[in-house]
Amino acid sequence: MSSQTPTGDRHGEIGTAWSTPRGGPRRAAPQTRRVGDGVVFAGVLMLCSGVLAVLQGIAAVAEDDVYARVGSYVYELSLTGWGWIHLVLGALAAATGAALLKGMTRARFTGILLAALSLVAQFLFLPYEPLWSIVVMAIDVFVIWSLASWQEKADRS
Repeated sequence: MSSQTPTGDRHGEIGTAWSTPRGGPRRAAPQTRRVGDGVVFAGVLMLCSGVLAVLQGIAAVAEDDVYARVGSYVYELSLTGWGWIHLVLGALAAATGAALLKGMTRARFTGILLAALSLVAQFLFLPYEPLWSIVVMAIDVFVIWSLASWQEKADRS
């Protein structure tokens, strides 16, 4: 026995036809994680500073005349050595910045670590390019602050 509604639609047995919407069961919407403003800020800064650090490293490895020659220096390292340090840190920072923009939570701690290492490397690189090192150190401080103050919000679905 089938029942008929006032509109004339025929339904099957209770529990089957009525529990399934027309067109079949609906699929759940994919879970998307929204990236907060501070993380976007840190991700963009890390991506940009990483690319610039790679360029800084290439100029140092090529022993270009971009950097001043430093005489006696406590933390003396060859310009080629500094170039490789900046190249590696820059590539890792750019990759971490891209991961932050994709919403990967794990990249937060990696970003803090890489920004801290970049801060120390830029401090030690001060005699070669003082103004640029101070600018990059300020960027690193903003990245650390932004990632350290990031509070993940509970999902309200």
